[in-house]
Amino acid sequence: MDTPISQPRGKKPALTDVRTLRENARRHIEEGAVTEHYGADRDKVLEMLNEALATELVCVLRYRHDYFVARGIDSKAAADEFMEHATQELEHADRIAERIVQLGGEPKMDPSQLAARSHSEYRTGRTVQEAIRENLVAERIAIDSYREMVQYLGDADSTTRRMLEEILAVEEEHADDLADLLGSSSTPNNA
Repeated sequence: MDTPISQPRGKKPALTDVRTLRENARRHIEEGAVTEHYGADRDKVLEMLNEALATELVCVLRYRHDYFVARGIDSKAAADEFMEHATQELEHADRIAERIVQLGGEPKMDPSQLAARSHSEYRTGRTVQEAIRENLVAERIAIDSYREMVQYLGDADSTTRRMLEEILAVEEEHADDLADLLGSSSTPNNA
């Protein structure tokens, strides 16, 4: 397996000639998007992504639960936020599942195993305020998880890293939204 020669800091790596690019592309064609120069530990990346997938799916379920059970005079804004977040978390799950397949893995969606692989817990509150708190905790867990994954990947898998960075930015927005809701909750029992 040919590997690019590492270059001194500040120098750009040499480009591979066209003939070599073509020859390399024909080797291990069954690997799809994963070429021989893929720099990450694919098994570890697939494990991380399946954990992220489980986390997103658990969050979808929790947000949708909270949307449907939110009651009380101040619950409409929270319920609307819960549904918006549920929709975005499902989009994240879809993107992660697609990347798992691109890397030659299989998205693990068995409901009986999701909670065990998820970084966040499926905890619901008895009131809207408690639901907001539980969702904020889950978002903070997701933020730290995605940050660690991004750092772990570094330049070894820039495609996955960029996807995770985009998801991380949305998770940070979710946490900010929930913190704002929590701060605007006027009573402790808005359920």
